[in-house]
This record gives sequence, structure tokens and C-alpha cells, in this order.
Amino acid sequence: MKCRTKYGKLRKAKRRWLELWKILIVDDQKGVRRLLEELFKRDGWDVHVASDGKEAISKCDELSPHVVLMDMKMPNMNGLDASQEILRRHSHLPILMMTAYGEMDVIKKALDAGVKKCITKPFDIMDLRNMVNELMEKVS
Repeated sequence: MKCRTKYGKLRKAKRRWLELWKILIVDDQKGVRRLLEELFKRDGWDVHVASDGKEAISKCDELSPHVVLMDMKMPNMNGLDASQEILRRHSHLPILMMTAYGEMDVIKKALDAGVKKCITKPFDIMDLRNMVNELMEKVS
């Protein structure tokens, strides 16, 4: 049996696991955080946000999220440094890095550090949503 959402069909079983999963959205831009927070909440995720890398590390320790969406360029601590520290503490945690178009050296460093996927800005939020869902299906 299937249920419909605004974004298409989701099986009830898939919908059930989404309600149990925690996502941490890390971006210094409040508008981006709010947009992504709303998107994932509508899909049933338990959403948490952070505005920089230091706060992201703290929230990962506190909340044990199942996936992290990490912006690259942020004040206090950038996304690459934060991802490396998070992965040092939580090696199993999938991180998806959001970075500016053309930063191929940053993408390579992120993937070498253990980041699972990278997406370049600007991106379609539905593509990002699908990447996160696919990533979670692989680890579940």
C-alpha cells in the first residue's frame, strides 16, 4: 500500500523510516537553512540546524544525526574542517557537502576526507532531497 505526498509516491514503509531519521542542516545562510528545514520536515524528517562548523560538531555529538548536509564556506569553521572532525568522531556518519560551482579541489578534498557526496550550488532542492534519500537507502 502506498501513500502520496506532495512530491510523489512514497511507500508507507519508507515513510515510517523517514520519521525516525535525524538530519542536521549546516549553512551560515539563514534562508538556506529554513528552506531545507521546511523541505525535509514535510517529508517527515526530524530536522536540526546549525549555522557554522563548530556548532555542527557540537550538534553531532549531542544529537547523533543519521545524515548531515554541510555547506562548505562558513564563518568560524568551514565545512571541510568540520566534516573532518565530525568523521573523526563519528566515522559512520554520512555527510553530503554543498559547495560552490567550480571548486573541484575542495570536492576532491571532501571526498578524500570521507564525505559521501557533493552537490554544487546552485542546485535544485528536489535533486538534493533525492540524493539524501538515496544515500539513506544505501545505509539503512
